[in-house]
Amino acid sequence: MHPVPLALPQEPAGGFAGWAADLIDTLGAPGAGLAIALENLFPPLPSEVILPLTGFAAGQGVLSLASALFWTTLGSVAGATVLYWIGALFGRDRVHALWARLPLVRAADLERTEAWFLRHGTKAVLLGRMVPIFRSLISVPAGLERMPLPTFLGLTAVGSLAWNSVLVMAGYWLGDQWDTVGDYVGVLSETVLLLVAAALVLYVVVRVRSRAAAGRARHRRGAG
Repeated sequence: MHPVPLALPQEPAGGFAGWAADLIDTLGAPGAGLAIALENLFPPLPSEVILPLTGFAAGQGVLSLASALFWTTLGSVAGATVLYWIGALFGRDRVHALWARLPLVRAADLERTEAWFLRHGTKAVLLGRMVPIFRSLISVPAGLERMPLPTFLGLTAVGSLAWNSVLVMAGYWLGDQWDTVGDYVGVLSETVLLLVAAALVLYVVVRVRSRAAAGRARHRRGAG
């Protein structure tokens, strides 16, 4: 069966959807996998466009649903593995050296983060694959902490399959309305970003106040 060109009246030819549609039209399911692998490495490429579009293509008979899920999950694992090795090659020593140069942070903060990851790393990798923004970033600390590679690959595959299945199936069932999935995922992504920004602001405020309190305490001791 010859590939059926994808009709995307909702997207300009030069948009992400047009680019992903060209890959799928040209390469079939491996094209969707390639797009998702690149999305893991370059988060501005939106999985909330690529995956529902892949589901829509499956509904149009361009590729099978099973191949869509297989190749997009394989692409997710491939992209995450590259980020894992970036973290592993960068190494803890470089991270600690870089951390020591940053203002308003302490070595103990990083050590606590590492201890948390050692205790909860498996859950973080598994669940992180289903959270916008973090689904790519979580691979880097896994590499930094040298999580056993088979464990990392297994958790990444399971978490990615869950995330990919939801978005691919949404595009499959919604048909011509596949692009509405991005609206909902976009709201979720913005919520995650707001929570992260609020946590960073809170961290900075606490650190500034604690430094100011420590400075006043030293001043009182010196005056006494």
